Amino acid sequence: MTTTAADLQKDIDDIRQIDIIPSLLDVICSTTGMGFAAVARVTEDRWVTCSVRDDIGFGLKPGDELEIKTTICNEIRNSGIGVIIDHVAEDPLFKDHHTPGMYGFQSYISVPILRKHDGSFFGTLCAIDPYPHEVSSPAITQMFRLFADLIAFHLYAVESVRESGVMLQEEKAFNDVLEKKVAERTAELAKNNDSLLKMNKDLESFAYISSHDLQEPLRKIQTIASIIVEKESHNLSERGRDYFRRMREAAQRMQALINDLLAYSRSRAAGQKFKHTDLSVIISQVVSDIAGDIKDKNAVVEIGMTYSLDIVPFQFRQLLYNLISNSLKFSDPHRSPVIKISCSTAKGDHFGALFLDAEKDYCLIKLSDNGIGFDQKYSDKIFEVFQRLYDKELYQGTGIGLAIVKKIVENHKGFIVAKGEPGIGATFEIYIPFAATDAD
Repeated sequence: MTTTAADLQKDIDDIRQIDIIPSLLDVICSTTGMGFAAVARVTEDRWVTCSVRDDIGFGLKPGDELEIKTTICNEIRNSGIGVIIDHVAEDPLFKDHHTPGMYGFQSYISVPILRKHDGSFFGTLCAIDPYPHEVSSPAITQMFRLFADLIAFHLYAVESVRESGVMLQEEKAFNDVLEKKVAERTAELAKNNDSLLKMNKDLESFAYISSHDLQEPLRKIQTIASIIVEKESHNLSERGRDYFRRMREAAQRMQALINDLLAYSRSRAAGQKFKHTDLSVIISQVVSDIAGDIKDKNAVVEIGMTYSLDIVPFQFRQLLYNLISNSLKFSDPHRSPVIKISCSTAKGDHFGALFLDAEKDYCLIKLSDNGIGFDQKYSDKIFEVFQRLYDKELYQGTGIGLAIVKKIVENHKGFIVAKGEPGIGATFEIYIPFAATDAD
């Protein structure tokens, strides 16, 4: 049956009467980290936005439409089954799908909203983001199904009141059922939350073990191996000396890996204190910390205009340390490294990036180098844990440094973009939202 324009407008108006929906969309974005969430009315030939929260500048408002054939919701309507994608580029079913490429998202979740009176398909509750997010966890998927259920119940109430004039007693009975359903689902979410708290405690336990129980034996191995090589070298064969050298280097690599894992764990921790901080001070501290490496590489670090921002200072020191160290590590052996750091501020629409809020103020922190660079097709992969683009024998490291950088940027509600060209160099652009800055 064809849905008329009047029918669609009635559906949009019904959704607007459900006061709880904007709050549900807020919870979805804050819980998942995704920047766009919406309730959409989906028919066989129409996709219409009914309610939306848009933090990434996707550009849809209630009443706007997408061509139905360009959406994944059309497939959900036909199958009646939700679609969940943590990372489009790594998803075997959707990495070559036309929709993510057309609309520029890397993570996606959409579940059907079914009418309560007859089970027919109304539309979808969906969310997208230009970056990967873990949305396939049981807690997230159950939350989406609960919210879709709540919307269906409220929609049924609105339609019933309008179309059949439900009596007060019947409405009260319905609310009792709804409250019972909410209580049951809330209990489920509380149980899932307890599981997440336990996981966080397990992570804290790992951090303690890593910082003491694992590191202490490594320090002893390194110390003993160094003593043997330095004081008993004359009693060892060449092969024996080589074995001890390899053992010491392996222990050093393990130490670096544990340190980076701890840094990654700390970068994920919530509740850090933000402080209005002069970026030039942090940059100077980091440059001083690695002055020896800079001198060894005959490198130059050029620092342009900077600003003061509300940040977590020790996290930003880690961020800049990792980026500058990365530039030194992947420098071109045929030329002296030049690392340039600069800042600028403007509204989101000035920078021309779709993931930025057009009306929000941002500070763009740009770090560029003239190193070996990388192929742009790997611009997302380099931020993943344990990912390497080059032979670890040529370029040592744990594969965690840039993952830490990305997590710190996300902790500051910002965005990071990597741009590279083989043989030319790399540029990292960090967008941090801010209320006010002081030029230095």
